[in-house]
Amino acid sequence: MTLKARTIAALLLLPGLLWARDAKPAASSKTNTQRSQPVQSFDKWKAGLVDDLKQNWLPLAGLFWLKPGDNSFGSAADNAIVFPKGPAHAGVFTLQGQGVTVKLAADAHATIAGKAVTVSPLQPDTSGNRTVVEMGNLRFHVIKRGERVGIRLKDLDSDAVKNYRGPVFYPANAAYRVTATWIPADGKKTVDVPNILGDVTHTPVPGTVEFTVKGQKMQLTSLGGDPAKSLFFVFNDPTAKTDTYPGGRFLDTDPVVNGKVVLDFNRAYNPPCAVTPYATCPLAPKQNRLDVAIPAGEKYDRAHGHHH
Repeated sequence: MTLKARTIAALLLLPGLLWARDAKPAASSKTNTQRSQPVQSFDKWKAGLVDDLKQNWLPLAGLFWLKPGDNSFGSAADNAIVFPKGPAHAGVFTLQGQGVTVKLAADAHATIAGKAVTVSPLQPDTSGNRTVVEMGNLRFHVIKRGERVGIRLKDLDSDAVKNYRGPVFYPANAAYRVTATWIPADGKKTVDVPNILGDVTHTPVPGTVEFTVKGQKMQLTSLGGDPAKSLFFVFNDPTAKTDTYPGGRFLDTDPVVNGKVVLDFNRAYNPPCAVTPYATCPLAPKQNRLDVAIPAGEKYDRAHGHHH
């Protein structure tokens, strides 16, 4: 992951947004030094989005919540956690409190940071220095979501990557690229952000934006980011009933400049949950459920997409 992507990812690892986005699309990696440059071309932005999905989300092959004590794992059906492939009896995850240790069978041929390993503590994704175990084409690490502790599994030889047909967008429409007024919060304001698991987190918010689309005044609450770099939104609108992802779409901005920020809804994109059952995405909070349809940005194919 690039330094810029890591910076943005760190911004999004706020308590309410621990949905394990390993990297943000290239578009949201702008920094102050790039303010004067023209906005990235749409094609380049879309390529970053697809690359992120192919590297971080489409290869996901499992999400397993651990129970206290020992959790055996491997591809055999008699394991507590059944992997879709790999050694029949690969080892045991032990959950004590919220700490996880893995004990690996010698014939699993597993490595951490390139070194063969049999017993090791596993740092979770929330630590900023997660431990990734490599076993053949499989990669796995610990994730923490509220009180839950789980194992996220990735398969580098995933059919989902090979079969991905790419995102489908509405035709670009300048009416849905608007300049909004930025209203910073006082640092005490929070919103309740639900996620796909049913958890609700009180999330501190940097502020809100007010804008007009097709003559209608609206506002959205930012769920993360830094006004000097990029704001992050999760929003929903009536197109979710038919054409867009039901849980809401994501939107990143460029920096706030002189109290103004551009919202380009042509670049609204689906959360990873639209393509994998193994992500834990935030849903649009009630403050960000718009009454007016925004037929711009990424669509959702109900016939082929994943929907929780």
